[in-house]
Amino acid sequence: MEPQIEMDAQVQALEDKTLMVLDDDAPFRGRLARALTQRGFTVSAVATVEEAKQVSKLNPPAFAVLDLRLEDGSGLEVVEELHKFRDDAHCVILTGYGSVATAVAAVKAGAVDYLSKPVDVDDVVKALLASPADLPEPPENPMSADRVRWEHIQRVYELCNHNVSETARRLNMHRRTLQRILAKRAPR
Repeated sequence: MEPQIEMDAQVQALEDKTLMVLDDDAPFRGRLARALTQRGFTVSAVATVEEAKQVSKLNPPAFAVLDLRLEDGSGLEVVEELHKFRDDAHCVILTGYGSVATAVAAVKAGAVDYLSKPVDVDDVVKALLASPADLPEPPENPMSADRVRWEHIQRVYELCNHNVSETARRLNMHRRTLQRILAKRAPR
């Protein structure tokens, strides 16, 4: 059986297919919500931590896909809030700012997995449906080290409001070197 069909069958077998998507990036949130709906989940998509907390109180979902960093807080707050109302909820944290410290914090808060953006929807579904004893499979097409480095530089550059000098200082990099990296296309 194909992995996609197998995952769809697993979703169909679930009694409670409710899922909350929390992300402040509207286009990404919409695409992810549509893709998860096509895979059999009943999705509610929200943009803020406050909205997610309300959904957790009023109608706690069985599953949640939560962005780590949001303008009004952290997805980790929502994991803890959701677990107050539903112990068996499976939460997956998505982030563009991956680090060991935040991964550990996510697991301590009660998340079942922690995935770095950009992420494939099938990887999200696998993480949501995995039993605690299952070890995750390595990704089929992992990002290259050059791509990971480039993504990190882009994130810091965005956080510094596109200020090259400040970004170079925070990355402990020469400003001209950073300018050359920023002028190039993203590696594959």
